Order: sequence, then C-alpha cells, then structure tokens
Amino acid sequence: MRADLPPELTAALARESHGLSRSDAARRAGTMSDTYRSGGGSAVIADARDALAYALVRMPATFAAVAACLDAVAVARPDFAPQSLIDAGAGPGTATWAARAAFPTLQTLSMLDANPALRDLAQRLAAASPAMRDATYRLGDAATGLGALAAADLTLASYVIAELDAAAARRLVERLWEKTTGVLLLVEPGTPDGTRRILAARADLIAAGAHVLAPCPHAAPCPMAEPAWCHFAQRLARSRDHLRIKQADVPYEDEKYSYVAVSRPSAAARDSRVVATPRLSKAAVALRLCTPAGQIAEVAVPRRDKPAYAAARRLRWGDTTTAGLTPDGFQK
Repeated sequence: MRADLPPELTAALARESHGLSRSDAARRAGTMSDTYRSGGGSAVIADARDALAYALVRMPATFAAVAACLDAVAVARPDFAPQSLIDAGAGPGTATWAARAAFPTLQTLSMLDANPALRDLAQRLAAASPAMRDATYRLGDAATGLGALAAADLTLASYVIAELDAAAARRLVERLWEKTTGVLLLVEPGTPDGTRRILAARADLIAAGAHVLAPCPHAAPCPMAEPAWCHFAQRLARSRDHLRIKQADVPYEDEKYSYVAVSRPSAAARDSRVVATPRLSKAAVALRLCTPAGQIAEVAVPRRDKPAYAAARRLRWGDTTTAGLTPDGFQK
C-alpha cells in the first residue's frame, strides 16, 4: 500500500504552487485547519488560492487515509476489480487518485462537488496523469447531483458526511448505496464525532441489505464502548513545503480516520481486526481485537509460542489476523 501521493500528482502540485507565497498559504491553511476540525470542511474555500492551500495541506493525509481503507477493501474482496467509480464530494480529487492507484482496472471516473474552485484545481491536477485525464467532474451537491450519474462498481465519499447535518448525511448515504453495484466506502475524521457518523451510516446500510467488508468483521452493533471509539491511523511523511505551510517541526504526521466499507455481494468469512496499537513486552504481544463474534477481545500471544509470537509482532493497528483465536491467544 502506498501512503504517499503518486509522483505525477506531487509534480502537478509543485507546478501549481510555483511562485506561491508560503506565508499566505500558511495563513489560509491555518484558517482551513480550524474550519476542518470544527466540521466546516471545504466551505471556507472561495478561490483558486484557497483551493491550492487546501490541497497542499489536506491532500497528502486524505490520500493516505483513503488508500489504507481501499487496501482493506482489497484484502476483504480480493476478487474486486472495479471498472467504474463515483467520488461524491470529491474536492480536489484526492480519493479518485487513491482509488485509481489501488484499482488499475478503473476506467470510468466520475467526480462530483459543489465547489468550483476545487473542481478547477482537480481538473488541472488530473491532466497530469494519463490514467486521470478522462475523469469527469460535475459541479453539484454531493447527494442531489448523483441522479445524473450512472451506477458504479465503486462509490465513495471521503471527509464529506461531517460537513452535513444528520438528515442530509442520511440522504447522501442512501443515494450512494442506490448508485453502488459493488462496494461503497465512507471515510471520516478519526474523532468521536466522525466515528458516530460512520456508525450511523453503517446501521442504515446494514438495514438496507449491505454486507460489511471492513473494518468490522461482523454486522453486530459496535462493541467498542465510550470513551473509546473505533478509528485508525496512517503515518505519512511531510515534504519540506508541507512542513512550511503547516508550520510544523515533526517530519511526519499521523492521520486518524474512521471508515466503513460495504458490499452488495457477500464476502468470505472475515478475520478479527486489530483496533489498537499492539503492546510488546518481553513476555508477550498484547492485542486488542474486534472479533467476528461482535466482541472486543484482549489477547496475549506468549513469547514461548514462537511462530504465533513472530506473527503477532508483525501485526499493526488496523491489520486483520490470519489465525484462529481463543480468549487466551492464538490457536495452534
């Protein structure tokens, strides 16, 4: 899985930002970060300079998160080879870039967003890649604009639901599911509110007959009790320009995200998923798992069981296990 932007996208962003005032971009980025954290999303983007500042700040992290989610889809559905895509609330096209990288079989790429500045930037960035040049981008509301689009094998909305009230979010999810012939992916910030919105969408989709692919290995209510919440993290490196615009010192960031992927056809039985950073000690690897039984299990894999211990040490937050489990550890 690639967490970094494709080289042609990185080069296109560099061309777009040639001559850019870094101080002005940093100021705009700061305003957008505040709006993003408060759930305002892309509403603050008014012109081309805003759109570029937004892309420079958010595209790397959004791409990394969506790429991780699509990787989970590919693991859950190794037979999935989508030909068509709908990206609702596409912004600068980040999720479409991630989907095209994850699934080279994609031929028809349809993006939809109501922000003209983001649409214009997305089209210029797409022109940098032969795989993206034929993508279409419609201006319109993420939900109501779907009516003009043909159904697609893969539909997605990333960092969109948080910008909507509950009723609008529900309508968007319902209409996206109607347009889905294969897999629907929803991605939101890895905050308690983002997780609540994902869980609400998950419940509605299950009621509509959707089969949960990831991250949940079950269709039961989420077993994770507050103050914990189901989310994951993807680490990505920051470029020099990214550091300057974000006014950051640390050369990497951890993008926290919540997501759900659902499918129309049923998938094979699912493995437990690691839902916290594994804890390594001299005696064991301690894992927190969400299991197919719809429960949270705390599992210790002892060092004395060398094969299982070696396998457990390779697990990371968000991975699925490949072995059967008992309350005391891995089955032999």
